[in-house]
Amino acid sequence: MRAAILREIGDEHLDLCTDAETISPGPNDIRVRITHSGICHSDISAMNGTVSLGAPLVLGHEGAGIVEEVGKDVSRVSVGDHVIAVWSPPCGGCDFCQKFHKPNLCQEVIGDMSRPYNTFIQGGEEMAGMIRLGTFADYTVLPELGVVRIDKDIPLDIASLIGCGVMTGVGASINTAKVTPGSSVVVFGAGGVGVSAIQGAKIAGAAEIVAVDLKTEKFDRVKELGATHAVTPEELPDTMGEITGGHGFDFALECIGNTKAMRQAYDMTRRGGTCCFVGVAGSDELIEFSPLELVSTEKIICGSLYGSTNARVDFHRLLRLCEGGQLDLPNMIDRTLSFDEINDGIDACRSGDVIRQVVAL
Repeated sequence: MRAAILREIGDEHLDLCTDAETISPGPNDIRVRITHSGICHSDISAMNGTVSLGAPLVLGHEGAGIVEEVGKDVSRVSVGDHVIAVWSPPCGGCDFCQKFHKPNLCQEVIGDMSRPYNTFIQGGEEMAGMIRLGTFADYTVLPELGVVRIDKDIPLDIASLIGCGVMTGVGASINTAKVTPGSSVVVFGAGGVGVSAIQGAKIAGAAEIVAVDLKTEKFDRVKELGATHAVTPEELPDTMGEITGGHGFDFALECIGNTKAMRQAYDMTRRGGTCCFVGVAGSDELIEFSPLELVSTEKIICGSLYGSTNARVDFHRLLRLCEGGQLDLPNMIDRTLSFDEINDGIDACRSGDVIRQVVAL
């Protein structure tokens, strides 16, 4: 089968192979034929080492497909089911799932990512899939808890977006930051996660939603997807003054993973407002705050992992919002690529020229 492999950390492009295999499913595993996979900036973060997952590695973590084989103890899904892959699946029984009500932080299923689970074999070498998924391949093997079953009439290209970027962004606005009706919101980054955060803020009833990005050519479409304003970082202070009277925004969401943008997001948040960091910066990068400004402003700083999602509930919510027209997923897709075009998609994602791309496997 085909698989797109990261050979070495720092490689600019993936090795597109046609002779890969998967391991056989264990008793609680399933084999999924991946039909569509989104290209996410986290794939690039794995390539450049910002997110340390090692190599060789089959990339891709935002996918949907059809179950083709199930282990003998599998009971939640059946052959022929359509599913979305979940990169941080809840087990449902641990303290994070039950006691702390944070199923997105459960690690019982995904395990320790510093010791990846080898799913693929190519050229006699075993290797893992990214975050135990590896959706840049024709097939992957997952724990049965690692998917969410969906109705068969849902287009799988649309469904694939739910698996990471859309859930991360919409969830950051609704679940983590808890955007309120009539509030003012600023979102840094108009990529797939940022645009999803914008749509989440719109669904939550925000009155003003300002998108901040360097790529002005995306502004018209960002406004179509829910932003009331779209500005560059240099234009933001004036826009903030016009909208908020100089107080700052009720909610600021940083969806890039850039420490300068994170600091600006905090500075653009009003006293007592909420600043939510969604983008992933390197583990060695730091942001400085003085104790005085933290105490005197009472700004709330929070991080958002996977949109604080309960995937088994929220995935279906987002699909219903899409069906009802409140969440515009088709308009988020810039283009659909073939397997051979994955590296072109990686380049476009790295440059920030696109909102979302889908690979049709």
